[in-house]
Order: sequence, then structure tokens, then C-alpha cells
Amino acid sequence: MSESKVQANILKWLKAEGHWVFKTVVCNRSGIPDVVGCTTWGQFFAIEVKFGYNKASKLQDWNISEIKKVRGIAFVAYNLETVIKEFSNANVTR
Repeated sequence: MSESKVQANILKWLKAEGHWVFKTVVCNRSGIPDVVGCTTWGQFFAIEVKFGYNKASKLQDWNISEIKKVRGIAFVAYNLETVIKEFSNANVTR
């Protein structure tokens, strides 16, 4: 599997669950997470997708931290299972 396939699986699941979502392709700001959207319950989310041994950069980690500070959902995901878990936890605590 590759990062693009992991990302495709995540996007497919998010859309099937009814969330508004898009993949960032070109952005005028560095470090923006790969997948951005809004949950069905109205909460902003951002997901940095990684594969294998890749890690988030310091700037990506900073952006994730900033999103969390304003009560958005933000995290690094290496697989769909992480996304499902994070969304389940976020939906319970809303």
C-alpha cells in the first residue's frame, strides 16, 4: 500500500459517513494537512496522512496543534483505523 492509497481509503470512508471533506492539493500555506473537512456534527477536522516510516514535519505538527487549540479535530493517520477511532472519540466527547 502507499500513502495515496491510504488517503483514498480515508477519503472514501469520510464521504460514505456523510462528512464534508476535500483533499488539499495546492495551498498557499505550508504544512496544511492532507485532508480537511467538517464532520456531520459541525466540527472542523484536518488529517495529515503518512505511510510507512514517514513522520509529520515540525510545521505539520504545529498546524495540528493550532487546530486542536481552537477545538478542531486534528491528527496524523497512518491508516483508516486511526481515523475511525479518532472520529469515534471526538463524536462521544462533543
